Amino acid sequence: MEIEKQRGISVTSSVLQFEYAGYRINILDTPGHQDFSEDTYRTLMAVDSAVMVIDVAKGVEDQTKKLFKVCKQRGIPIFTFINKLDHYGKMPIDILDEIENVLGIRAYPMNWPIGTDGQYLGVFDRRNNKAALFAADTTHGQEARSADIYEAASPELVKRVGNTTWKALKEDLELLDEAGEEFDLEKVAAGELTPIYFGSAMTNFGVQDFLDGYIELAPPPAPRDSSIGIIEPNDEKFSAFIFKIQANMNPAHRDRLAFIRICSGKFERNMNVWHEKSGKIIKLAQPQQFLAQDRQIIDIAYPGDIVGLFDPGIFGIGDTICDEDKKFKFADFPVFPPEKFARVQAKDTMKRKQFVKGIEQLTQEGAIQLFQQAGAGTESYIVGTVGTLQFEVLEYRLKNEYHVDIVMNMQPYELARWMAAKDGSEITPASLKGADRGMFVYDLNGAPVLLVSNEWALGWITDNNPNLLLNHVPFDKREV
Repeated sequence: MEIEKQRGISVTSSVLQFEYAGYRINILDTPGHQDFSEDTYRTLMAVDSAVMVIDVAKGVEDQTKKLFKVCKQRGIPIFTFINKLDHYGKMPIDILDEIENVLGIRAYPMNWPIGTDGQYLGVFDRRNNKAALFAADTTHGQEARSADIYEAASPELVKRVGNTTWKALKEDLELLDEAGEEFDLEKVAAGELTPIYFGSAMTNFGVQDFLDGYIELAPPPAPRDSSIGIIEPNDEKFSAFIFKIQANMNPAHRDRLAFIRICSGKFERNMNVWHEKSGKIIKLAQPQQFLAQDRQIIDIAYPGDIVGLFDPGIFGIGDTICDEDKKFKFADFPVFPPEKFARVQAKDTMKRKQFVKGIEQLTQEGAIQLFQQAGAGTESYIVGTVGTLQFEVLEYRLKNEYHVDIVMNMQPYELARWMAAKDGSEITPASLKGADRGMFVYDLNGAPVLLVSNEWALGWITDNNPNLLLNHVPFDKREV
């Protein structure tokens, strides 16, 4: 998206597939900003492992902490790449200490920088006990940098790096061997130990070491929990779930794609499957895979693959599709309760149709949560998000994809609670004591929701409505 270029950050997850060393790697690149943690969490539901990229100068940032927490909740293996090693940054040993103490995961460096303060000559492979010294980069990462391989402590290596650098490297390696963690693949698989690689993506420094190590250590497609038990990836019956929906990815296409993660069986173009949400048999047409901005139609895909399907508006996030001879439902996606709210309406009433279409589309994508204020007209909506940056994305996409300018007024609420009565009676603004201390709204399913500004107001309403049940998310959903 153009807004991503303007802001210099990702605002939505993206998909990329490529072949490497005889394996297919499906990359789901997630937004790093904490305001987009909901999109990130849904994306992480589809992966079998995660790559955590840390800037050598910035170290562990706030958004890294939040995203790491999401990874840890899922218990997936985490591989770490310390990036921008060709720039001045923190000492490698300090980065390790920060990862272990701030994130609470043990770290094992698979390689170690040779040199100091951004003046790195190469990396030392600890497992193979060899050094790779890189030639100067003259292509800015467009081509792989040539490297000379040396056995540890060979006279040629010492001569090439110099006595001072060799002595510093030797001391670092001895410290890691004596006081560092031992490599344990079982701990890696359990998300308790992260293999760490140093390098620079821009200059292709250490990237091949990382890819080779990742191919060797990363797990294959994992089993998935469902309504009928565990679904193994080697099950012959096809199954998949939808983890992402996005419209207008390419302005030239103006299409809507639903991204599926294949969990079992074999995907074939134009196959018929059972759609759990609608209870109908549907045909999976125009399956696509992605390489950067390029798309290609595919005929076959397997467990672990990510496929984009043309969506005529029937799919929703979390939907299960499977073989009609083995019907079931994968476990629901947990949801994030909204924390920021705004009243949104079209500036030009003549463009209300486009406004409604855009708002509904972004809601189906999971970019926003939509509410209607009780007793209010239909010309405006109450929009809820996890972070304020999502409102900028909302405004940008409505203007650029649906040609609608909006009027947006932030609301003074930070808490949303779904409501129900203990005795099963209907909750209305008239029946709720203290409803005027917040805003009474309905979600898209017609469920009553109360928006309040603080815990004190919520506590007063709870104390004065003994028949009231409250929940952070819809009662039929799980909270993250």
